[in-house]
Amino acid sequence: MATVIEQVPQMDTKQLQKLIDARLDEVLPKKLAEIEENKTPTMAIIATKGTLDWAYPPFILASTGAALGWDVKIFFTFYGLLLLKKDFNADVSPLGNPAMPMKMPFGPKWFQNFSWPIPNAIMAGVPGFEKVATGLMKQTFKNKGVASIEELRSLSIEAGVEMIACQMTVDVFGFSQDDFIPEVKDYVGAASFLPTARNADVCLFI
Repeated sequence: MATVIEQVPQMDTKQLQKLIDARLDEVLPKKLAEIEENKTPTMAIIATKGTLDWAYPPFILASTGAALGWDVKIFFTFYGLLLLKKDFNADVSPLGNPAMPMKMPFGPKWFQNFSWPIPNAIMAGVPGFEKVATGLMKQTFKNKGVASIEELRSLSIEAGVEMIACQMTVDVFGFSQDDFIPEVKDYVGAASFLPTARNADVCLFI
């Protein structure tokens, strides 16, 4: 029986194309599956909020993705830029999240399990309420063994997460690059980051 190479000179164009197509149908799916299996997953996160409660999601997701071996980039824009400040010190804003459960991180178990459904109108009218809510959240997270924002940020950086700042936001709010941690990978505009977001396997807006 003649080999494929021996058959080629005897074939016309249509027969040759049919042979090539058959070979590609056999080899290509296996090659594509191999490439997909060896590909490093990518994740792009757009962080837009700077309060304490909203600071956790981007860093938790980024550090987790990096721990899984993913290539992770975070684009900090508008209020999210505050998460990159050297002297990060943010409060909780219960008004921005009316569904936030208010539980006490101290006292008897029955007391800690009791939910405090405080209406927004009362929150807005109580002086210092945000400081109280911030203290409760920090203590609750500490009791549960959750790392601080600074610790999560450092863990993310150590794991290879790229921190990217929005240059437009820096300019609009009058910041200087000296205000931010030195590990910020780059200062770019939205046009520079959007291709990264488009090509990422996972893209999150927080």
